[in-house]
Amino acid sequence: VQLQASGGGLVQPGGSLRLSCTVSGFDSPYYAIGWFRQVPGKEREGLSCISNADGTLIYADTIKGRFTVSMDNAKNTAYLQMNSLEPEDTAVYYCAYARGWITVVAVPRVDEYDYWGQGTLVTVSS
Repeated sequence: VQLQASGGGLVQPGGSLRLSCTVSGFDSPYYAIGWFRQVPGKEREGLSCISNADGTLIYADTIKGRFTVSMDNAKNTAYLQMNSLEPEDTAVYYCAYARGWITVVAVPRVDEYDYWGQGTLVTVSS
């Protein structure tokens, strides 16, 4: 299973970015995509996840109301639309894959995911 993350970049505070995560070679027709971020010296933070099986999704409190997760099953691609970005959102963002029929009930944890994308850097700065 391979995940290709893209869409990071430099944006001013209050701006928007959309991250994409395309899955290939998946080993299950059902899976969940989790979004995480990490800054140097800190643990990887779970942000959101979405299930392609039943469409359930969840957001961490730190991004609720600003970020939106979605999935295009025809393209095997998940998206994280990030609005009202703040300097504190600066991090390397990762997507990750968890196989199986998953009903999302909690913010994602690192140990729940089987495969990871390479990460994409988001910098929020004026």
